[in-house]
Amino acid sequence: MKKILIIFLILILSSVTNVNADTSKSSIVMETSTGRILYENNINEKRLIASITKIMTAILTIENADLKDIVTVGDEILTMYGTNIYLEVGEKISVQDLLYGLILRSGNDAAIVLATYIGGSEENFVKMMNEKAKLLDMQNTYFQNSHGLDDYTENISTAHDMAKLSSYAEKNKTYKKIIGTKKYNTTTEKKSYLWYNRNKLLSLYENCTGGKNGYTPKAGRTLITTAKKNNMELTIVTLNDNNEYDTHIELYNKAYSKYKMYKIIDKNDFKISNELYEGEVKIKESFFYPLTKSEKKLVSTKVILDKAENNILGHIKIEMNNNTIGIINIYKREIKKENQTIFFKIKNYLLDILKKLKLGRQNNLNPGPLVPIPLEIKT
Repeated sequence: MKKILIIFLILILSSVTNVNADTSKSSIVMETSTGRILYENNINEKRLIASITKIMTAILTIENADLKDIVTVGDEILTMYGTNIYLEVGEKISVQDLLYGLILRSGNDAAIVLATYIGGSEENFVKMMNEKAKLLDMQNTYFQNSHGLDDYTENISTAHDMAKLSSYAEKNKTYKKIIGTKKYNTTTEKKSYLWYNRNKLLSLYENCTGGKNGYTPKAGRTLITTAKKNNMELTIVTLNDNNEYDTHIELYNKAYSKYKMYKIIDKNDFKISNELYEGEVKIKESFFYPLTKSEKKLVSTKVILDKAENNILGHIKIEMNNNTIGIINIYKREIKKENQTIFFKIKNYLLDILKKLKLGRQNNLNPGPLVPIPLEIKT
């Protein structure tokens, strides 16, 4: 009877733990390089996003300004309230310093100064924000300001859209360095600044590489963080969560225990079993993908030789459970001219004619021959 009671209590406790693991209204775990969603909770529900808005402000600034540029602070800061770095009108400060103040201390004044400097006005900068959102396929996102305050204007997005933005920004080395900085100090002609990163996860979770937090009474607590473990980079977004840091740690632990990053195609070990192309093909990139142990058996690859133009001979299609998860172009290997003998040139010329004839006949019948590649998944 005691054993049954103990088992029953364990089941109850585990179910409670699972329920409380994610206390957010919306959340997502995404692998940054592939965009694969590893966990989701109301990911397309539109919500106020507060200061994680500043990720878009930061990446647009990095892409459109020189970090060494010196900006003169205007009276646009007089409208700012909430978290500020307390800039003064007329103060001269570099774009780089403003970016650190924007991300580490969530400076609303830094946001509007950068927006005015980059766009000429905040209104024009907001247009740039929305144009960038469209380019990143952030279909449910609409910006109205550069900082995230929502008393007079509101920024609306979703967990999924903000994960797309975070994954895109993560590819920028400058951005990545800034969001991972714990402490930064600088000096202007008016004062000295010392800023500590408000993202507590940098200290709470050893694999955390950066992120941005946010809060307004209307939006609740919002948080985007990134982490790297075992060569797999993840980004997590939570919207309206009073236990945001606990949620992020729990979601990271679950994702890293369940998924691993596998090398499915190795660019340095690529061959196809076709006499016409033996030794003459190459790919420019390897292909990695996050998988569970059980999913490894569901992955298959096919070589499709259907082109003979611009040095592209075809592509590799990577599928899992009959769904395409990646496509890699196959290129003709270039041979240095000084290494080409007359015999080689004649042979290569005849082979090219044969390939074109063969491809021409095949293209009239089907997209091209499917040549299976032995699948070797490497960790």
